[in-house]
Amino acid sequence: MNSTFMQTPIGLLAIRATNDAINSIEFIRQQDAPPVRHPLLEQAREQLQEYFAGQRRQFSLPLAPKGTEFQQQVWQALGLIDYAQTACYADIAAKIGRPRAVRAVGAANGRNPLAIVVPCHRIIGKNGTLTGYAGGLERKAWLLRLEQAQQELI
Repeated sequence: MNSTFMQTPIGLLAIRATNDAINSIEFIRQQDAPPVRHPLLEQAREQLQEYFAGQRRQFSLPLAPKGTEFQQQVWQALGLIDYAQTACYADIAAKIGRPRAVRAVGAANGRNPLAIVVPCHRIIGKNGTLTGYAGGLERKAWLLRLEQAQQELI
């Protein structure tokens, strides 16, 4: 597994990949391994820098997150939420054809290993409030504000 790290406006990201695909992007407190130079990791860093600069709305990276078939379905559905838009767990459950699996969708959302790129930060409560985010609610709110501000510039 290859790793690199990236300081962002909201904290340190660890980006991990095989030679073929990005496996995880997560917020961490401190670097836990020496960074590796790898073209795929550099591509991910570049796209994330563009996102934080308001210049990228979609990512084009080969992704290979590890998870169950159900989790994979949830993560694919998360990827369909448009930039600066939000959805709730029930929306995702309906999108994957499992309308009663709202709690399971919430659990899968919480295990998303690809922060930002698979936009689990775009999931909010059915009543419009912020719900949990592995990176913390302050980061989630920041990401949503960034996207909303960029959307308003169009």
